[in-house]
Amino acid sequence: MNTPQSPDHIWFTADHHFGHRNVIEYSKRPFSSVEEMNETMITRWNEKVGKEDTVYHLGDFALMSSGKVRELVARLNGKIHLISGNHESSARDAADCFAWIKDYEELTVSDADAHKGERFIVLFHYAMRVWNASHYGTWHLYGHSHGELPDDETSLSFDVGVDCHNFYPLSYNDVKAIMAKKHWKAPFEARNT
Repeated sequence: MNTPQSPDHIWFTADHHFGHRNVIEYSKRPFSSVEEMNETMITRWNEKVGKEDTVYHLGDFALMSSGKVRELVARLNGKIHLISGNHESSARDAADCFAWIKDYEELTVSDADAHKGERFIVLFHYAMRVWNASHYGTWHLYGHSHGELPDDETSLSFDVGVDCHNFYPLSYNDVKAIMAKKHWKAPFEARNT
């Protein structure tokens, strides 16, 4: 496991598809143009994320030239860590704009309410039914589904994509509040009840 991070300035999001005109129709986004979509999502990102904050973007950042990706990233607050989605060629061509680009990440966050004061979170572009230590109550955050995958109230996972959250990123505390409403039980508890 990695060194625990403080939760106060951590954000999660996915599936912006900046510059992708067709996603407006595919995902029934309420925008009349790709320019309106881009500007709205930039504004909503910067309303929440501070300049020194950490953002974990869980894939499908942008479909535009690498030069435009560089211009876009320069307008967004925070240090962006990108989990690779299935539309990442331009982001990879502008990789130096991101803190890193990885296919998968296991994140540890300091949280007094978590077991031993540390919350373990698995970050991946795609939803998984099980993940590392899921049977111990670790969290899994994903994107890709654009709100089309029904949420499972018994699973400590959910879609952090913009289509599910009014085009805003979620803070660690937002995620924690959503997870607190889940009806998860450890597999051994479920068998004994």
